[in-house]
Amino acid sequence: MDYTIYYILGGLAIIYVLFSMKNRRNAKRRKSRGFMEGYERKDKKEDD
Repeated sequence: MDYTIYYILGGLAIIYVLFSMKNRRNAKRRKSRGFMEGYERKDKKEDD
């Protein structure tokens, strides 16, 4: 019996798992960054 289709499907499954792990790690790193990190608010000028 020829198992070629199972080898192909198994390879695709492994690639999919690795790709999803990489994307999840990148999303977590992106989410952990503070919103507008490094932004310094300009002081308001007061008219006295």
